[in-house]
Amino acid sequence: MAQDKILVVDDEGAIRNLIHRFLGKQDYLVESAEDGKSALAMFESFNPDLVILDVNLPDVTGYSLCQEMQSRTNVFILMLTSRMDESDKVRAFSQGADDYITKPFSLVELGARIGAILKRKRPVTTAEQQCLTFSNLVIDPVRREVKLNEDLVLLTALEFDLLHFLARNPGRVWRRSDLIQQVWDYEYVGDQRVVDVHIGQIRKKIEIDTSQPALIQTVRGVGYKFEAPESVQGKT
Repeated sequence: MAQDKILVVDDEGAIRNLIHRFLGKQDYLVESAEDGKSALAMFESFNPDLVILDVNLPDVTGYSLCQEMQSRTNVFILMLTSRMDESDKVRAFSQGADDYITKPFSLVELGARIGAILKRKRPVTTAEQQCLTFSNLVIDPVRREVKLNEDLVLLTALEFDLLHFLARNPGRVWRRSDLIQQVWDYEYVGDQRVVDVHIGQIRKKIEIDTSQPALIQTVRGVGYKFEAPESVQGKT
């Protein structure tokens, strides 16, 4: 089985080297970069499965670099920063990050977060391989692609996982905590608004009217559900 590849991007040499050594001992293939320019070059040549990305880089923000990387592949992104504000976390998730950890952090926690993210790479079961079709919306779990009106919808890795999970369980209402456990695959400690942020991003890409969503519906006081009407008119 191929080793997972991780790119570490941080301008602080001590932190970068610490993470690099730790992950190397965990049997990951690891490369590192100290700024956005070298990170993008390494990203292209190394093709990592996951990027540990510092928010504050000398030549670019981690947020914009996250967006750039996500536009090229469906790589997983773990944001690493000293910022504690919840608004920063929400911003990171809205830019496509899969997780967010603040400095100072323990290597044990970092390893657990990485393991949880990479679990979503696991091969899908036979039951999960089936394409889900809802009128003009098609979700292909093998190719990890979503098409609307036959046009490819660009989703981040986590957005795809969340949409696919909801669509495999149409009509069932899920609490935010349940979705975090099922999709994030670990006991997330933090503001559960992270679910709202990702749902909002998905709605922008597949709903006609985000103020009156037809596919992913809000159940007030509870959470969300995926509705599969007989005919769903998507964006053109």
